[in-house]
Amino acid sequence: MKTSAFLYPWDVVGDPAAAGRLADLGVQQVTLASAYHSTRALTPRHPGRRIVTAEHAAVLYPPDDRRWAGRELRPRTQSWLAGEDPYAEAAEALAGAGLQVHSWVVLAHNSRLGEEHPDTSVVNAYGDRYPWAPCIAQPAVHAYLVDLAAEAAVRPGASGTELESCGWYGFAHLHAHDKVSGVALGDAAQYLMSLCFCGDCRAGYASVGLDAEELGAAVRRAMEPVWAGSGSGEQGWAGVEELLGAGLADATLRWRRQVARGLQEAAVSAVRAAAAPGFQVLLHADPAPHRTGANVGTDPAHVLAAADGVVLPCTGGDAAREAVLGPFAGLSGVLAANFNVVTGMGGSPGTLARDAAHAASLGANELRLYHAGLASGPDLDAVTKALAAVRGG
Repeated sequence: MKTSAFLYPWDVVGDPAAAGRLADLGVQQVTLASAYHSTRALTPRHPGRRIVTAEHAAVLYPPDDRRWAGRELRPRTQSWLAGEDPYAEAAEALAGAGLQVHSWVVLAHNSRLGEEHPDTSVVNAYGDRYPWAPCIAQPAVHAYLVDLAAEAAVRPGASGTELESCGWYGFAHLHAHDKVSGVALGDAAQYLMSLCFCGDCRAGYASVGLDAEELGAAVRRAMEPVWAGSGSGEQGWAGVEELLGAGLADATLRWRRQVARGLQEAAVSAVRAAAAPGFQVLLHADPAPHRTGANVGTDPAHVLAAADGVVLPCTGGDAAREAVLGPFAGLSGVLAANFNVVTGMGGSPGTLARDAAHAASLGANELRLYHAGLASGPDLDAVTKALAAVRGG
């Protein structure tokens, strides 16, 4: 199966050996970040650095001033790497090693945007803002994300793109000095805490027959047992219906699914309009439509009608892979099984060959490896052996 490894430009820029080392893993492609959120990243093999602190969400190329002139919402440039266009520099080096390149574009995950423009953020039922989560129902946010998708995806040397967070973001967030684990929130409780009550979402709820004030009160009532330490483990959509009631739950999902589909369709169309024929567009996705985050909730048939394929989270046991790949059975398109191969981040590179074979049996036709730049030497050795076994099999 075709295999791609995720990578940051700073893993390559300044390291002449990086591209060859990636090719030696046995991958055919690299998914290279062109627009990314804030992070602190290890570079364990770089000859000149060990830590990169990306202080805010930024594009890793020079944005087009003509596109963004006069606009309040616009991408920020990075300052932690030398050079005008670190993305292009890294992509050229990777292509020189015989690797294909896809751009990796993070969309609705941007703390800098929320800090500079608080009104763009998701607002929960208690009135708390999530600065890391732009509300995709707001027209200005929608327009910004669609244009960012087109610009960040179609970079020199890229033959395709993989759009992350192309949908709703919500409560879940790996935040600096996080202190939110005192009460464990199950999947259903996280959905309730991810519902947005900004002005645009209040109007949206009304369009599907909901009163936003009544909905907010219902969410707060449903969460009371969770805060008290009971009822926090509800999982899946059935858990949402149990907490909120089927009628309210289904109405919220109708509104949110409409908004998410609109963004996904518009982003994919904008990328295709900006790209040459044959440019591949994939979305990071989850088949449960209520899910938020990097792998956004989608309807399998709809997303594969809009895009060329999906990247699906497949780390974990067999049941986890069956849950995400099963709903895509029989549908045409790229089904890329994404595996965490960084042991220190919960990955399992030692079982990659077996796990990849299981994913293939469920319909996966490509692999994604997260993350070649962050992985240790032993992790990469295990990946090399696993990919050799996959090719041999």
